[in-house]
Amino acid sequence: MKITPDIISHEFIGTEGKIAESPHAGYVGIRGEVIDETKNTFTLLHKGKAKSVLKNSVVFNFKFSDGTIVEIDGRLLVGRPEDRLKKTVKRLW
Repeated sequence: MKITPDIISHEFIGTEGKIAESPHAGYVGIRGEVIDETKNTFTLLHKGKAKSVLKNSVVFNFKFSDGTIVEIDGRLLVGRPEDRLKKTVKRLW
């Protein structure tokens, strides 16, 4: 998978997610499959239990089906999934 600024418009349900950074120490290290997404949260299946995590306060590592691991600031993902298709991000690199 080629990593571009358009990665934020990707579908995240079904991908493997891990919380890399969070101000809440209990969130760091939570990993699992993304099973649901709302405007402000991701729901991860962690050890057989559904854990809801706020997008705007964490940094996620997502592992896609081809093995690519991408680190994304959750603030870029806030919003309904269908609205992210319309969002543009300035290239920072």
